Amino acid sequence: MIAKVIVDVPAKNVDFTFDYLIPERLAPIIQVGVRVIVPFGPRTIQGYVMEIVDEADPELDLNKLKEIKEIQDIKPELTPELVKLSEWYGKYHVTKRISILEAMLPSAIKAKYTKAFEIAEDELIPDDLLEKFDREGHYAYKAAQQNGDLDRLVPLMKDEAIREITLLSQNTRKKTQRAIRISSEHNPDDVLAMLEKHPKQYDVYAYLLDEQQRDVPLKEIDEVGLSPSSVKTLEKNGFVEKYDAIVERDPYASRVFEQEEKRQLTPGQQEAYDAIKKVIDEEKQETFLLHGVTGSGKTEVYLQTIEAVLQQDKQAMMLVPEIALTPQMVLRFKKRFGDEVAVLHSALSKGERYDEWQKIRDGRARVSVGARSSVFAPFTNLGMIIIDEEHEATYKQEDYPRYHAKDFALWRSEYHNCPLILGSATPSLETYARAEKGVYHLLSLPERVNNQPLPAINIVDMREELANGNRSMFSTSLREAIEERLARNEQIVLFLNQRGYSSFVLCRDCGHVPQCPNCDISLTYHKSSDQLKCHYCGYQETPPNKCPNCESVHIRQMGTGTQKVEELLNREFEEAKIIRMDADTTSRKGAHEKLLNDFGEGKGDILLGTQMIAKGLDFPNITLVGVLNADTMLNLPDFRASERTFQLLTQVSGRAGRHEKEGEVIIQTYNPDHYAIQDVQLNDYLSFYHKEMKYRQIGKYPPYYFLINFTISHVNMKEVMQAANHVHQILLQHLTDKALVLGPSPAALARINREYRFQILVKYKSEPELHKALQYLDDYYHEKYLKDKLSLKIDINPYMMM
Repeated sequence: MIAKVIVDVPAKNVDFTFDYLIPERLAPIIQVGVRVIVPFGPRTIQGYVMEIVDEADPELDLNKLKEIKEIQDIKPELTPELVKLSEWYGKYHVTKRISILEAMLPSAIKAKYTKAFEIAEDELIPDDLLEKFDREGHYAYKAAQQNGDLDRLVPLMKDEAIREITLLSQNTRKKTQRAIRISSEHNPDDVLAMLEKHPKQYDVYAYLLDEQQRDVPLKEIDEVGLSPSSVKTLEKNGFVEKYDAIVERDPYASRVFEQEEKRQLTPGQQEAYDAIKKVIDEEKQETFLLHGVTGSGKTEVYLQTIEAVLQQDKQAMMLVPEIALTPQMVLRFKKRFGDEVAVLHSALSKGERYDEWQKIRDGRARVSVGARSSVFAPFTNLGMIIIDEEHEATYKQEDYPRYHAKDFALWRSEYHNCPLILGSATPSLETYARAEKGVYHLLSLPERVNNQPLPAINIVDMREELANGNRSMFSTSLREAIEERLARNEQIVLFLNQRGYSSFVLCRDCGHVPQCPNCDISLTYHKSSDQLKCHYCGYQETPPNKCPNCESVHIRQMGTGTQKVEELLNREFEEAKIIRMDADTTSRKGAHEKLLNDFGEGKGDILLGTQMIAKGLDFPNITLVGVLNADTMLNLPDFRASERTFQLLTQVSGRAGRHEKEGEVIIQTYNPDHYAIQDVQLNDYLSFYHKEMKYRQIGKYPPYYFLINFTISHVNMKEVMQAANHVHQILLQHLTDKALVLGPSPAALARINREYRFQILVKYKSEPELHKALQYLDDYYHEKYLKDKLSLKIDINPYMMM
């Protein structure tokens, strides 16, 4: 038997499978998807079994094949589906396969760890094997393999006498708590007879005897009304012993979720539910676009369709765009499905994430809620996949391996023959164009669930405010609206897409702006730490008292960030309690949920934040939403700037008046005539869609053309320009005259982290030779990077153009 193994070396020249002989002792247990230890050149490294075949490739000399040394899993960490998925993506998206495999697995797997067997039912285990388990009931794989016990242990796993566990090293150790158990050194009947004269000790011992099948935490003794002091006496006499019991981390263990009943669907929701349910019953793949205004009850449609899937004994996956969205979404899912729900997102600790991931792998959780990377959840029988707020750019991973969660979700829905639902109030143009063409099935929810009117949206022209002598951040109408809501004890959301205190520092005499020494960008002032910071490379410095250029003392903070707005609000509305949510206040674990809970409980009157507050929030007392500057995204050098502005403003507007109280939205802008802002006021997605599509057609942008963005970077400008010219020539050789090759030209941010950056943009509809060119360039510049640190980033269907 031969195992085809991908080795854990992130290098292009070993990005294929290597053949290894499977030794007889491992033959019964080795499967596709397990991790193995293999000899590779002079060293021993980890690999992943991608395929098992009876014979090696004919041109290979069997005598030269090396054997697999060890196996690291009994249950595969990768399902056969994820193995196939990695092959497909590696081939068609110019990505090293090992990088995709690494992205699929939770980071705890990549830490140092030990796999072990753990006792579940000791009476089913032969005595000679039982002796090999340590005091914690563990028998390490490595030791079991060396002792030749694997063939005896595997059948015991099938009989559920033992189970597989992972003991993680320092940074992700298994969580433990002090527990107590009966010592095996004494006969329990004899001990009970001895303790009859000591009723309190007798009760403790008898309780432990009844609960032998589980870990009894030490604190439980007191909780059930037994005597803690008796425990000390029993331990002293050697009748009981204390130990560290492993606790499965559950980030929601301390929470009690009240069961939530199904809500009555509106006719529109029922229509959407019936269409999806029909496809679920027919077990076929179909992609739906659920286009519903904010507050139209898309989540209830998700919940009821998931319930239908679970009734068929299948599984469901739900993707949300950001961590900030998960607390409220998780709450609804947990209320409806309880412990069936596993939560996967980066705000969990490594250990929590791994335990949640294992719950899915072992079939103990049938529903997942999580951000982008949860698309890799190891489900084996998916009945549906949902991507909420499908237009969000956060579904695209900008670091290597660059992937879009939607691509993986579509592949997996085809693999499982199940529906994929894309939900949004403001779908991306590409998605809506596909729905309009009939590629996707369009389902519309044009009205809010409780027939609440959409909030009135008022546009304030900040040019007029300036002309009238108002130089404040708050227009007259916004200030009056805030005062009115505070007087009525109603809540306010203020949105500004700029964290920090001020955008930049400026010398009023010579115009000097402190720049990051590593990047071509001005530094942002943060008042809390009194530092100038670069949001790209992390550089920071103390702000100057005098201009470093002309030594003038007239140096001022210009522009406004969330920190500065918070200070202004405290000054202007002294009685108001303000909660600020941005990357600075939510960096600590659990901060998102705590801040939102505080706001939901009325501990804050004004919620001020960046785009993390724009989506998914549903609080009954929010009646005013203020957008402090609608132009921050509108003026970016990106063809999606208008679309993102429309989406963000529509999303943030949808936070107001979702329940009984009427809502109002005030949008402050210096561009009141821009079609994106006007269509937000009219709440007319289709009007915006048709206008934007015309501009896309004229500019030859998606959805009319596909894009690939090449970014070449190096510390030496001359090297970058030569490489950019070479990439340009290769593309011209392989592409037809129907493709457009733009550039090379300096990137919008021409230098980041001391590296100069040039870009080439390719627009095309169908290019048969393109893939060959991409493979060649990727191979060539991989070698160049190893030699000269010159890097080429190939971004297929880019979302960030800067």
